Amino acid sequence: MKKNKDKKNAEQLVDQELENTTTTTAETAAVEEKTEAELLQAKVTELEARVAELEDLKLRQMAEFDNFRRRTNKEKLDLLTTAGERIFNDMLPLVDDFERAKDAMTKTEDILALREGIDLIYNKFIGFLAANNVKVIDTTDAEFNTDLHEAITTFPAGEDKKGKVIDCTQKGYTLGEKVIRFAKVVVGE
Repeated sequence: MKKNKDKKNAEQLVDQELENTTTTTAETAAVEEKTEAELLQAKVTELEARVAELEDLKLRQMAEFDNFRRRTNKEKLDLLTTAGERIFNDMLPLVDDFERAKDAMTKTEDILALREGIDLIYNKFIGFLAANNVKVIDTTDAEFNTDLHEAITTFPAGEDKKGKVIDCTQKGYTLGEKVIRFAKVVVGE
């Protein structure tokens, strides 16, 4: 009987231990689930903060780029305005020379002096163009080139003049490498 009692007690102890273990396992699982949920919630909160930070950064960069674009456009406009202003300021002495020549034409009878004055103004103006990188397109004995010349007519010429510029009716000019006015020419055929 004592053996049965001890056996019952042992079984009760095992059952109690099993129950304690089950309870502990269930509690551990609940704690783990709670911890896992808290970790996920913390991660979600962290990611939401990061998204908000990146959206703010994007908005700031877009605003900065808009300001940069506006500032650049304003600078370009100012540059164009001041570039034109500089050229006109450089031309004013030429206008002054022409006005003096015009006054001299009405007051003097010396044609050679007038001619010499006009030549000086012309040379000064050509120097002004050269200083601003404006050059005359050379048409003397040149091959006809549609990139530089505009044919206004053709003229029958010998085989040696075929496809060549025979006469230039209006000079052409380049600004740097860009043609700003094509030379109007007569081409041999």
